[in-house]
Amino acid sequence: MMFIVFTLFPFRSEAQSYGKTNIVDLALIYHGGIHRDTYEWTKERFAPYVMYENLKGQKNWLFDGFLFLEFKDGKGRNYAPGYDKLNARKIEWEWLIDRHFEKNKALHALNEVIADAIGVLGKPHFKHKLVVGIPSPIRNQKDWGRLHSKELDFSKIEDRVEASKWYIETFLTRFKQEQLENLELAGFYWVDEDVRDGKEILIPIGDYIRSTAHQFYWIPYWNAPGNFDWKQFKFDFAWLQPNHFFNNKVDDTRIDEACTKAREFNMGMEMEFDDRALYRADENKRFRLERYMESFHKNDVWKTSSIAYYQGGDSFYKLATSTEIKDREIADILATEIVERKKRKVYNRLVKE
Repeated sequence: MMFIVFTLFPFRSEAQSYGKTNIVDLALIYHGGIHRDTYEWTKERFAPYVMYENLKGQKNWLFDGFLFLEFKDGKGRNYAPGYDKLNARKIEWEWLIDRHFEKNKALHALNEVIADAIGVLGKPHFKHKLVVGIPSPIRNQKDWGRLHSKELDFSKIEDRVEASKWYIETFLTRFKQEQLENLELAGFYWVDEDVRDGKEILIPIGDYIRSTAHQFYWIPYWNAPGNFDWKQFKFDFAWLQPNHFFNNKVDDTRIDEACTKAREFNMGMEMEFDDRALYRADENKRFRLERYMESFHKNDVWKTSSIAYYQGGDSFYKLATSTEIKDREIADILATEIVERKKRKVYNRLVKE
């Protein structure tokens, strides 16, 4: 059995401003489009994300945050620019909300898994936070639909903002009706990963979200326009994508550079992997995931930053439930870091209410 040994670095008090959010570990849950139906988010699939059982049989709370987001419906319409041929209309926006609230799946399944875990572990000292993606009202769209007795025209800034407000209000109403007592709605997420199409509307949308007592979140890609100007666009918090895992030509120093930039601009960090982290993957990239974990130690990210976890689809589930021992080992290494961050002393130091 082979283990990775990391050198632990002392906590630096001057880094406490790095990662101001009450979400410590945010799992990205891609959900909605029918192209994702090969892995439905049922109770069984959510289980290891909520309560992780390691190879020694020890059970602990894991992720405290869950981001539900989607880029397209899988039927030809996209929720952010460039993901499909046509833009989603009001009817597809409503359909996406319905998908999130399907019985025995998605939000209901997550809520029930947390309830089951409470029965085993007792109530956690933290709340499980939910963040929900907002479809982008894409500039110049003409066929979105009617709102307040008029056809919206997305060449007009005010119509784009009104559509976003409608989505937020509709989701808030539905969330209250569904009574998901184990989930705390922390806020909303901008699914477009740069500001080119949305820079004129982000500030009023963010202001509206804050008026509902929620926050506005974002995860821009490495060279995204506006990535380090996230505060100017009135996001409450942003994580930075290193975009290292996917391309072997991107040097390992990219992760260190991203950690430095994230600290400089008071952002969280994104960890990135997908099914290629599995030991028997045709194109094995386990070593790329290991580089993230090593860099996060070297740069004190584990101790000082909020982290968002991109996993392709359900890759953490596959690692955590694999019959291949090497998959379980790396899942244990990652989970151990997250479990340590959930200990009250560390969690309270990370969380900036």
